[in-house]
Amino acid sequence: QVQLVESGGGLVQSGGSLRLSCATSGTIFSINVMAWYRQAPGKQRELVASITSDGTTNYADSVKGRFTISRDNAKNTVYLQMNSLKPEDTAVYYCNADLRTRYRGPLFDSWGQGTQVTVSS
Repeated sequence: QVQLVESGGGLVQSGGSLRLSCATSGTIFSINVMAWYRQAPGKQRELVASITSDGTTNYADSVKGRFTISRDNAKNTVYLQMNSLKPEDTAVYYCNADLRTRYRGPLFDSWGQGTQVTVSS
């Protein structure tokens, strides 16, 4: 069974930085897109950033220029470097991966359990 485990969340002051990591475990043949989502209290989960296997990235307008997503394909790990953090970035951040567990197998949409990021003003 595949697991995604996030780490790196915490409490930081406005203007500070955090780096989130998402490590995978289990039998993985390949991962297409890896992404970070976030969900603030009372709000819907939203896409923060995504990255394809060839390194193409996509960002939400609200984080462009402040956040950087990257991945290590050899380790099946994705990172999110968050700079110039704002109180409105406060949320639970979730790792997501579209992956296959075997050659030509179906794509599975896998999620981590989330890590809390709190930005104080």
